[in-house]
Amino acid sequence: MAKRDYYEVLGVSRNASKEELKKAYRKVAMKFHPDRNQGDKQAEDKFKEASEAFEVLGDQEKRSRYDQFGHAAEGMGSGMGGFGGAGGSGFGDVFGDIFSEFFSGSGGSSTGRGERGSDLQYNMEISFDDAVFGSSKEIDVPRMETCDSCSGLGAESEKDIKICGSCGGTGQQRVQQGFFSVATTCSSCGGRGKTISNPCKTCHGRTRVSKTKRIRVNIPAGVATGSRIKLTGEGEHGANGGSSGDLYIVLRVKDHSLFERDGADIFCEVPISFSQATLGTDLEVPTLEGKARLKIPAGTQTHKIFRLKNQGIAHLRGGGRGDLHVRVVVETPSKLTAKQKELLKEFDDCCEEESNPIRDKFVETIKNLFS
Repeated sequence: MAKRDYYEVLGVSRNASKEELKKAYRKVAMKFHPDRNQGDKQAEDKFKEASEAFEVLGDQEKRSRYDQFGHAAEGMGSGMGGFGGAGGSGFGDVFGDIFSEFFSGSGGSSTGRGERGSDLQYNMEISFDDAVFGSSKEIDVPRMETCDSCSGLGAESEKDIKICGSCGGTGQQRVQQGFFSVATTCSSCGGRGKTISNPCKTCHGRTRVSKTKRIRVNIPAGVATGSRIKLTGEGEHGANGGSSGDLYIVLRVKDHSLFERDGADIFCEVPISFSQATLGTDLEVPTLEGKARLKIPAGTQTHKIFRLKNQGIAHLRGGGRGDLHVRVVVETPSKLTAKQKELLKEFDDCCEEESNPIRDKFVETIKNLFS
């Protein structure tokens, strides 16, 4: 199969600078490196193709011949094509960066850089009312904090800190394997790039200590189970002067004894008697903030839902409140006196057909179904 144009392989223009070539090659090599795509033959081929392209275009002499003759330039002079050319393409630097990223996850030495502290998560259970109206809580959070005794130095004094003699302060040791420059964490200093002759007696050279901090959390009105509150900088302190991580409060709202929630709307059931449903009545129903009057019209059927607008929960991001939905349930008496039974029998005997339209419709449907 014909080779692709080297500039196309790296995704650069023909007048790309050497730095642009390095940047483009590093991007492709990181994406298709065999260590990140184990068992993927296609990725391996693309990695080799990109490496071959950079070896040629990264060397001024080879690039000049390639620009003039294309792939036919292979074999003209020493080292064209393949991976053997010494040239000035900067393979060592680029591969050093790539392998540094594999080993340290940062693309280079971490020495002297502040290491950001870890984010923390705190699971908090709150009441239904706290979620509806908002509240303020205090919690105790265990975390790593900068050592007060040494102010994060890890040593008794600055004079006790020396540049690591093994890595020269880089925090990494490089092993040359052909043109590959493999970077590993320095075994002498653990990647810090420095050694401590007299460690801090409080943190023992670790620069941080475990503490518990009391933090106030403001819970906004309208939160629900699963809501997260981010407290910037309240996670673990960073090392070497790095920034602190964040603290995430994950909420779980307890159930309410009366109300059920659906977003910003709430629901509740209110029992009414047979006579109230038949004759109609004014009910006093519960709301989040007290009580409200609800008019029940005559002939109300069980499970009828009435809506009280703006009596629900405030929307978390503004925009008013939800509604309160009241579902009435007609309660059937479970114990009757003889007099009550007699009156109900008399009532049933004098009911006209139009008094029970739902029942009559059901009976008619049954007749038509089996006729």
